[in-house]
Amino acid sequence: MALHKFYYGLLATLCFYSFNSYAQKKLSQQNTLFTIGHASAFIGGLYDGYYPYSKLKQHGDFGLGAPDKLDGELLVLDGKIYQTQHTGKTFEVKDSELTPFSVVNFFHADKAFKTIVQLTKNKLYAYLDSVMPNQNGIYAIRIKGSFKTIKTRAFPPVTKKPYSPLANMLPLQKFFTFDNTNGTLVGYRIPAFMDGPNITGYHFHFLSDDKQRGGHIIDLLTENITIEVDQMDSFTVDLPQTKEFNNFDFSKDRREEVKRVENGKKN
Repeated sequence: MALHKFYYGLLATLCFYSFNSYAQKKLSQQNTLFTIGHASAFIGGLYDGYYPYSKLKQHGDFGLGAPDKLDGELLVLDGKIYQTQHTGKTFEVKDSELTPFSVVNFFHADKAFKTIVQLTKNKLYAYLDSVMPNQNGIYAIRIKGSFKTIKTRAFPPVTKKPYSPLANMLPLQKFFTFDNTNGTLVGYRIPAFMDGPNITGYHFHFLSDDKQRGGHIIDLLTENITIEVDQMDSFTVDLPQTKEFNNFDFSKDRREEVKRVENGKKN
């Protein structure tokens, strides 16, 4: 009953509007999630970049990923690619640099929602579930506005091979907390049937409006936000043609590792 009351109150504050983006998508012929690399392989330690940002931009103007040698976090917004290092430094990258794993698409919102209700990360995800009812849908999500609190993280670069799996590097991650800030969350909800090549469930990165702060989302509290949703109908995976990928052991179940890495928890 309390949950029903919460959503009733939430919906009462929402202004819903739809975009007639079907024609845009049909015109552009771009309604595909494009994955560079393989999520399980990346989580397992394949951090060497192989795919240039110049090519990445040909497959999407929106997305997220990781830089070469795990040097922080990546975010793609409005056709530009930004990197947040473990020092907190955030900047636009050069097209010639490489990524080992990224996910992008050409973003055209199908529908959007506005709310001034404060939402924790868990409540935000619950609300998103309520407006994205297709549990097997591939969704890109852009959330822009003001945030009471944003907590992000970034990893330092690796230097020596063999690289440790990402879950083993959690003690090295650096956290950043931004209070009363404006910015954009770039992310996805990927269905369970795409597990392995992609990170399933919710995955968000952040970029402040001044382009000076960012990172992988650990926690948040929203204030006044606009949520835009883009549902895709296909996906493509570009696999690394490298010796390391060819010899990688995919038999290990890394789902628990992925969960720990997503939440930034050591245990």
